[in-house]
Amino acid sequence: MKFDDIVVKAKKNKKILSVACADDQTVIKACYDAYDEGLCTPIFVGDRERINLIIDENNLKKDMFEIVDEKDRIVACEKAVKLVKEEKAHFLMKGFVDTSILGKAILNKEWGLRSGNSLSHVSLFEIKNYHKPFILTDSGFIIKPDINMKVDIINNAVKVMEKLGVNNPKVSILAAIEKVNPDMPETVDAAIITSMNRRGQIKNCIIDGPLSFDITISKESAEHKNVESAVAGDADIMVVPDIASGNIMAKTLIYWTDCKFAGIIVGAKAPVVLISRSDNEKNKMMSIAFAAAIG
Repeated sequence: MKFDDIVVKAKKNKKILSVACADDQTVIKACYDAYDEGLCTPIFVGDRERINLIIDENNLKKDMFEIVDEKDRIVACEKAVKLVKEEKAHFLMKGFVDTSILGKAILNKEWGLRSGNSLSHVSLFEIKNYHKPFILTDSGFIIKPDINMKVDIINNAVKVMEKLGVNNPKVSILAAIEKVNPDMPETVDAAIITSMNRRGQIKNCIIDGPLSFDITISKESAEHKNVESAVAGDADIMVVPDIASGNIMAKTLIYWTDCKFAGIIVGAKAPVVLISRSDNEKNKMMSIAFAAAIG
């Protein structure tokens, strides 16, 4: 499913979006664009004065959307999460606030959005020199996943792909090399996870790893290195070892390639639009469409 198809799917069932700490120019403009595209109706939770100032400065129409006035960042996140919990909104978006603050609200045991699954971040990319959209995960939420968390990360990404119409996606467990090296723990994890998949412990996907990035995206590289893999050159999902490598890779792709990008958190009771505060409004709007399409 291409990005244009995702937008079409999101428009079929226009939803309500709760925006935590919405007093951010690119977030507000992205929400107005998303509304104009028929993707969602936002509720802004944050500093009303600053939100209205941004609306005025950008010549946007006032009083279009509900504003829940809350200057305190922590409380604003709580209120935004509760709107989704109480089914007054269908999904959530991170505004100008640290991910850790919003994450604590999402994971609150009393009124948060826990589902029993681990939360993880999925970045969807469409790049001209790769033949299909792919997911990179986790580049934005779990700092240093252990092997159990990596299994959850894979399962979350597979469910997203299924909602996008991709069944039995191919999953590459990324590393620097293709062989298991005890001095490189990510290669050990990759081999174990691959074995789990082949024994039926991780279902509805085809996993291989460890695989280097060049083999993941190029069958020619795999042939040159004599690596036989059903995933080589055709990966739908790429799993990074940790947030540092994932974040670096994601931002390299965003800033140095001609690509379309969207990022969300999955595994909660509702999708959460979460990308960098420095991302432009186009990427934020595409992330809204992504979340709306799979929510």
